Amino acid sequence: MTTRTQPTALVTGASSGMGKSIAKRLIADGYLVYVAARGVDRMADLERLGAVPLRMDISSDEDIVAAVAAITERSGGVDVLVNNAGYGLYGPVEEIPLDEARYQFEVNVFGPARLTQLLLPAMRAKGRGTIVNITSMGGKIYTVLGAWYHATKHALEGWSDSLRLEAEPFGIRVVVIEPGLIETGFGSAASKGLLERSANGPYAKMAQSIAASIERSYGKGQGTDPKVIADLVGDAVRSTRPRTRYAAGKYARMLIGVRKWFGDRAFDRVIKSQM
Repeated sequence: MTTRTQPTALVTGASSGMGKSIAKRLIADGYLVYVAARGVDRMADLERLGAVPLRMDISSDEDIVAAVAAITERSGGVDVLVNNAGYGLYGPVEEIPLDEARYQFEVNVFGPARLTQLLLPAMRAKGRGTIVNITSMGGKIYTVLGAWYHATKHALEGWSDSLRLEAEPFGIRVVVIEPGLIETGFGSAASKGLLERSANGPYAKMAQSIAASIERSYGKGQGTDPKVIADLVGDAVRSTRPRTRYAAGKYARMLIGVRKWFGDRAFDRVIKSQM
């Protein structure tokens, strides 16, 4: 059993990749870590390390409310919230049904927003807390056929900036993490969905090219170890004055810099050269 004096954290999307690695880092740092994902069985290793697994579909308000109730009953809230759950929807704007686009926003934006709303009151009452939003370098740049994915990440960036100003007077910090190309299951899921949707039709050539590029980039040792992002989160949480945002992982700083300093046309050429 734990006491309410032990620092607590909640990490969403903790069944794999960055979320699992972030949870391990926070456990090592002495936190009671609640880990949330749809597949509880995939977090058994974290439970053995001392984490508390919670079944949560981040697009389900019922799941979110139940998870917060369980955390509140046991710990009275959390000191750290890491909004990590998300996925990438790739495909032509013309061909993606709006219901799928709305679901992309439910998972990547509205779910984290709802979870934050429910956990903020306890943070305010304590006069402290840290909210870490995992966006992406995709929150500052764009790629071919990634319109809806990038829309959610750009939205989460702007939402985080406004939230930072709202929460600061209550002692609550908001930090944005912008990962680059990380060794996770993101690529295979994104490319599979893209080909299922658009392998035929007017965008077929473009879709096949982008899917091949994604497959080359992810899951073959080309990307950065998720531990890099986990260590960044751990260091930001422990900092007395963390930066407002951190970019890390393969290509993140470079591509964000190209877009920022050289403009859209130059960035367009960089992105199209990968097709």
